[in-house]
Amino acid sequence: MDAIEKQLLAQVADLHEVPEGAYNIRKNGESDGRRSTANIQIETKTDKPGIDIRIKAGTRRESVHIPVILSQSGLKESVYNDFFIGDDADVTIVAGCGIHNGGDEASEHSGIHSFFIGKNAKVRYVEKHYGDGDGNGERIMNPTTVIHMSEGSFMEMETTQIKGVDSTDRRTDARLEAGATLIIKEKLMTHGNQVANTHFTVDMDGEGCSANLISRSVARENSRQVFFSRINGNAACNGHSECDAIIMDNASVSAIPEVTANHIDASLIHEAAIGKIAGEQLIKLMTLGLTEQQAEEQIVSGFLK
Repeated sequence: MDAIEKQLLAQVADLHEVPEGAYNIRKNGESDGRRSTANIQIETKTDKPGIDIRIKAGTRRESVHIPVILSQSGLKESVYNDFFIGDDADVTIVAGCGIHNGGDEASEHSGIHSFFIGKNAKVRYVEKHYGDGDGNGERIMNPTTVIHMSEGSFMEMETTQIKGVDSTDRRTDARLEAGATLIIKEKLMTHGNQVANTHFTVDMDGEGCSANLISRSVARENSRQVFFSRINGNAACNGHSECDAIIMDNASVSAIPEVTANHIDASLIHEAAIGKIAGEQLIKLMTLGLTEQQAEEQIVSGFLK
């Protein structure tokens, strides 16, 4: 890899060398390295672009990295990755995509990830998106995540996009069986003329399942964001959706909640707050010697932690 590609890999997967454990690195539409382990097998799909990741039942404290990097302007791809997590497994999955576009044509990556999580399995899924490059071509990322959670399973999903992505349309659909727990934490920042749309749909089908969807975002300059969340309580369950956004300059943010209770014991809550940085916050930091711009950056950084 050249210096640009190494920088992309560090940004989206915190990798500065070959990771321990299982990994699959995709570069400019092709595999650039892969390793399976005794408990985690990675295989190339035969019917469409992408891979199957199979994690054996009972696998504990292991990880798999599957980053994607694009450094060729004009490259557009759709990749299908399926994760089969066995019963009682406990694993960390690190994904993400970085695009460097130094040309005039749009570069686009659409990653379609499907998770089939076994009984009582635990998954931590981390996905980062990052873009850079001095070309005029757009950097477009459209991630889709489909989640099937078996009884007693647990998944924490962390998504981060805070720089350089011109357009993104994120879609997440989840179905929860009895006792399953889903936590989604989104961190997002847009600037310039960037556009970001987020769509969450969770069907809570099993007794005692729970879901917590949390989005924190900052919209700057002329950017636009739309956060749409739909929670369907089809059993005795607990669902919570929260959108907190800071709006700056001429930006626009929309939060569109939808909660539907189809069972008498479904407890569903939605919270949304959109507003500018409070003046007293700026004043307090400026009295400590910061400029107004520095104070804003400190507040934004703390908000997105």
